[in-house]
Amino acid sequence: MTSAKSARRPHHWRRDLIELAALFTAVAVADAIANLIGHQPDGPYLLMASAVALVATAAFHTWWARRHSHAPPSDEADAASPVGAGATAGTATTAGGAEGTGEGGVAGAGEAGTTLWRMRTTVLDAPGSLAALCTALAGLRADILTLQTHPLAEGTVDEFLLRAPATLQAQELSRKIAAAGGASTWIERADAHDLVDTPTRVLSLATRTALDAAELPLALRQLLGRCTIHSLPAVSVTGRATGQSAPVEGVLEETVMRLRDPSGGVISVERPYLPFTPTEFARARALVELDARLGPRVPRSEDVLTLPEGNEITVRRADRGDLAAARAMHDRCSQDTLGLRYHGPVADADRYLDHLLSPRFGRTLAVQTASGRLVALGHLLWDGDETEVALLVEDDWQRRGIGSELLRRLVALAEEAGCDSVYAVTQSRNTGMVAAMRALELPLDYQIEEGTLVITARLTSEEAARPSAPTERARR
Repeated sequence: MTSAKSARRPHHWRRDLIELAALFTAVAVADAIANLIGHQPDGPYLLMASAVALVATAAFHTWWARRHSHAPPSDEADAASPVGAGATAGTATTAGGAEGTGEGGVAGAGEAGTTLWRMRTTVLDAPGSLAALCTALAGLRADILTLQTHPLAEGTVDEFLLRAPATLQAQELSRKIAAAGGASTWIERADAHDLVDTPTRVLSLATRTALDAAELPLALRQLLGRCTIHSLPAVSVTGRATGQSAPVEGVLEETVMRLRDPSGGVISVERPYLPFTPTEFARARALVELDARLGPRVPRSEDVLTLPEGNEITVRRADRGDLAAARAMHDRCSQDTLGLRYHGPVADADRYLDHLLSPRFGRTLAVQTASGRLVALGHLLWDGDETEVALLVEDDWQRRGIGSELLRRLVALAEEAGCDSVYAVTQSRNTGMVAAMRALELPLDYQIEEGTLVITARLTSEEAARPSAPTERARR
């Protein structure tokens, strides 16, 4: 490689001139020294001085030749070089941070054949335990992207985000980790959202919680992974005490944590397939404390729409401040409309409003006319690990596209919240709700039980929506 490059370097006339001058200088010095030695009594000393002069001249010549012989190669040489062609771009480094360029080349080449995994395992709290896990992962060619440690009373829970070859199966990964000393190993597929580091993700969730009280259950779910969250009110819809309470500091019982709800009652978080760690419990409690300090809050954004007949309506978020207007709308609705919405005694409809308008249980959109009268409500309700959508449109404002507009916005909120699906409970004769669900153009599932129709719209693919461990789902 070196000889080929040297053969292509351009010839420099200055080098020949310098070498010729050095040769003449050496001959002249040698002649002068010979004459002096032959006619002077101190000839040996002069001989030594001449030797020093010759050595200095040779050193100068060598330095000059090296300085001017390392000119950059020509463009043709760069094009012929393997580095110039990109063959070793992944390993080439340059000063000032070329390692980053090399890593980018390698990662870019391997991402097409890799898979992201989230893995959690428990190891003994002893020197070398983490090193054994890392060695096992290196043997599987798994790259550790992030690592978190959760100290326990006995042992440590290590949580990894891995990029591994696509051919690596979860069973093989689990066996290698067990052989390296890991116990109670839990593995699931990850996606690009998990690449965000933990401090950044926690700050983002805290910001969302600070802006909207309805975000707290969603923030807890994203913080703790796949889990089921229930808001258990202190008072039922009938006005009777439920007995649900929790101490200020909360309760942690392996796979269940109970936190005091700032609006009253208890927030119950369950994850039966993976015990919570004290670190996770502290993070969840910090989010709940932030929500309690900020108090009730709902974003006040409004959208003004024009109906086909020309009337303008305003769509906005609603909360318990709209309770009186919602009850007035109930009074204007027919019993048939209220019966299709609440599936029970019409006289009890008002009792549900306080629960439905609470940001703790979901998000509510309200539609009001130009005069400020409330004519429709759309609810997105957190039901454990599922999400329900429900609509109520005043009789005089039905068949104008209001219900479809509300449903479309509620589904968009569900997608933004990361929900896998939404479901609506209605009756088969409620053709308006059925038509609105079909207009979403999403995969729909229909279930009919004792005259009740449950329509489920899948927001993600069936593979992505499938949980990593068996979970009990109850629809109420």
